[in-house]
Amino acid sequence: MSRKTFAKFIVPTICLVVSAVVCAQTGEAPAILTIQVDKPVSKVSPTLYGLMTEEINFSYDGGLYAEMVRNRTFRPNRSNVPNWILVEDGSAQARMSIDQGTGPSEALPHSLRLDVARADESNPAGVLNEGYWGMPLRPNTTYQGSFYAKEDSTVVGPVTIGLIANQSGKVLATTTISGVTTDWKQYTFTLKTAAIEPSAANHLVLTVAHPGALWLSLVSLFPPTYRDRVNGNRIDLMEKLGAMHPAFLRFPGGNYLEGDHIPERYEWKKTIGPLVDRPTHPSPWRYHSSDGLGLLEFLEWCEDLKMQPVLAVYAGYSMAQEHVNPGTDLDPYVQDALDEIEYVVGGTDTKWGAVRAKNGHPEPFQLNYVEIGNEDFFDRSGSYDGRYAQFYKVIKAKYPDLQLIATTPVKSIRPDVVDDHYYRRATEFFNDTTHYDKTDRTGPKIFVGEWATREGSPTPNFGAALGDAAWMTGMERNSDIIVMAAYAPLFVNVNPGGMQWETDLIGYDAMRSYGSPSYYAQVMFADYVGDETLASSLENGGPKLFYSITRDSKDKRLYLKLVNASSKSQTVDIKFSGANLASTGKLVSLEAHDTQATNTIDQPNNIVPVESTLPNVGSTLHHTMPAYSIQVLSLDQR
Repeated sequence: MSRKTFAKFIVPTICLVVSAVVCAQTGEAPAILTIQVDKPVSKVSPTLYGLMTEEINFSYDGGLYAEMVRNRTFRPNRSNVPNWILVEDGSAQARMSIDQGTGPSEALPHSLRLDVARADESNPAGVLNEGYWGMPLRPNTTYQGSFYAKEDSTVVGPVTIGLIANQSGKVLATTTISGVTTDWKQYTFTLKTAAIEPSAANHLVLTVAHPGALWLSLVSLFPPTYRDRVNGNRIDLMEKLGAMHPAFLRFPGGNYLEGDHIPERYEWKKTIGPLVDRPTHPSPWRYHSSDGLGLLEFLEWCEDLKMQPVLAVYAGYSMAQEHVNPGTDLDPYVQDALDEIEYVVGGTDTKWGAVRAKNGHPEPFQLNYVEIGNEDFFDRSGSYDGRYAQFYKVIKAKYPDLQLIATTPVKSIRPDVVDDHYYRRATEFFNDTTHYDKTDRTGPKIFVGEWATREGSPTPNFGAALGDAAWMTGMERNSDIIVMAAYAPLFVNVNPGGMQWETDLIGYDAMRSYGSPSYYAQVMFADYVGDETLASSLENGGPKLFYSITRDSKDKRLYLKLVNASSKSQTVDIKFSGANLASTGKLVSLEAHDTQATNTIDQPNNIVPVESTLPNVGSTLHHTMPAYSIQVLSLDQR
């Protein structure tokens, strides 16, 4: 037996017996944690844990947004049409090109033109789509599809749509659309698989069997979606988010809000209504956004997971150091923000509330927080102070109850909330868990809008999870001043080319998804949090032992979070005063043998929380934490 194995399994047993004295194996006295159950210190923010999202790492397209067709609007590059390939079966002859002179709408003024010189029933011609690293298909499943099309005459004939296995060429599902005319029109279809093997190694094909010209645009295919939403989200990813019990969603981003240049910003008015009226736009992470996940879809995402929206509005700064000066130049952007807020909260008797109702959601949404811009501390012009003040005054005049978030401290006006961002190594978080302990409680509230321990790729390893958990104990302890906090980035597509930023909370490919160790730490902290913090003190804890203690005042339940970031086990004598506790409790543990241990797309369950019964609870609990562990102790008051 190695020394490490001996220390991990034998020493805790000895320490449990002699925890009141020096631990014989380590030569160290146990830590002493004193908790005064009858002395609440502060209230815990009910919105403490939530989600931050933006289009990065194929988070929306190719990720949460369930669309299976990649480049569904046929955007060309300099040499071809990405993700689309010409099909000429047998003796068929055809060519494809982009027609810039015709499209199904003003927003989509171009289309793919397929010119078929030779084709018949046995030798069809057409195009195929590769999907986002494949087309994920499951057995006995119905897929909903549509496309816009027109012909040069009626001789081209029906369009056949099929899902084809890459390796075998087997047709896994097929259907035919007849009656395509010489005018643009949308056609819908369904494809149903049989008892196939689940796989993403498939593609979509659209073919015709007669010569002529066919124009195509906005080719779309959706699997079953979360809560059967039309134009909805992936079920597995939504379920993982739901397990985090998020109180809010900050959207649409991030850098995605600003764009690299002002014309590339997130323009919400171009993301509402029918998909054919959404022109798409470049994202700052070097790929194009379909804008299928638009403003209403974000709000419905909040509705589905019972989160409150934290709406970020564009505030006149884009990342290539382009900005709009405060004053008259900024007025249109301020008005656009007012319109956006009205779309969210306005009744059907308002201009933009009526538009929302026309889009399919008559009921207004509840909105408490609006963020003015994103990371404006990068703006070297120094204009944010004036820009924020201009937004603040106008929005507050119409919506005085809204809490307005500044993305960096400002001097000309007192923000309601300031957004702090932290991307660090674990050691940096270990050394800064008291960051907010002495924050001025009379100043603005704090939104830790983006934060993460950046260790591990594509998703965090257990060392990162320890850094995250340690940081969360500090935020939880200061949740009277920290009203919200969100890990970022939320998602990453683990396929080659799918990641632009490491480290990311949840990983996935076309078929599968998994939670990182940091994801499970988030789940544990959000699942076990009370409504008030309690007076407490820690002695002899050492530099890598962290904790927070909250109580659910209604259910009379204590939640003690403990983090042991050391390579050695840690004995803690936990002393409770001011209350009698039930003799048994619940212990939830997340642990690993090494900081580099992690979960992957192929091994998603290496590190997951384990629940067990916690015996022998009394006025003093002798507890030993394994090395590298994150634990929650749930204890009931009698």
